[in-house]
Amino acid sequence: MAEVDRVIAQRLDSGVLLVGQVSQYIISAGGKRIRPALLLLMAGAIGFTGHQRFNLAAVVEFIHTATLLHDDVVDESTLRRGRPTANESFGNPASVLVGDFLYSRAFQMMVDSAEMRVMEILADATNVIAEGEVMQLMNMHDASLDEAGYLRVIRSKTAKLFEASTRLAAVLARSSSSIEAACAEYGQALGTAFQVIDDVLDYDGDSLELGKNLGDDLREGKNTLPLIIAMQRGTHQEKETIQLAIENGEMAGLNEIIQIVRRTGALEATRDLASKEAERAIAALNYLPKGPYQEALHELAAQLLSRRH
Repeated sequence: MAEVDRVIAQRLDSGVLLVGQVSQYIISAGGKRIRPALLLLMAGAIGFTGHQRFNLAAVVEFIHTATLLHDDVVDESTLRRGRPTANESFGNPASVLVGDFLYSRAFQMMVDSAEMRVMEILADATNVIAEGEVMQLMNMHDASLDEAGYLRVIRSKTAKLFEASTRLAAVLARSSSSIEAACAEYGQALGTAFQVIDDVLDYDGDSLELGKNLGDDLREGKNTLPLIIAMQRGTHQEKETIQLAIENGEMAGLNEIIQIVRRTGALEATRDLASKEAERAIAALNYLPKGPYQEALHELAAQLLSRRH
């Protein structure tokens, strides 16, 4: 990861001052770096030690960072990782344009791999992520969204880059199609579980630990799985309360909605889905060689369910 950070710092260099300022601001905020870490762990699990793994780990972090910059503009977010978002600090135009810079820099770096398959995977992933963002935008303030529609969005918007990260390791190692499929399955399942837990924490987390405001999803009119399940299980009045809040982005009843979500067992049911996805990820690891990297990937999936931020 230290080598990945070195590549990131080197490739963030730009002759345009504002590009460097905004890029450094969001990259230096830290974050989990889970996508590049996944690529490195998967590469270790299947025995690839070439330098290109550092380059592509930086690429997936750049793509992820670009989506964050654009997300925060679309969602009008003001807080991320415990400090003001880039759009809050530098304005929307700078955030959008620097996000574009990071996307285009990522594509320049992909070319360094000289692997058409690498470029195909990342181009496809970037396109699917954009489609997921548009689907989420279309679903805003839609209280009729069901579980299938919710999963379709998060598998595009979040899980796709996890899947690409783990698949890339197999491609770099020139692994068999069955190993590549197992690597991709692990990433997709882990990414789905990651986002499902993220949506739980919006109603059951600590704002200081999360680094963002509780109830942000509701304020933005996002109908996530805890709300979908609470509406299915709640009384007619409780369902109506949640529907109105989603449709109007109404925060006045947030505390009541949190109580409804907890009382109906929606958080436990949502965590159960995340648990099934984590188990699917762990099952995919059976196709990989045993060793410390495979064990670390197993532990990562297991620990995901207890994360608080």
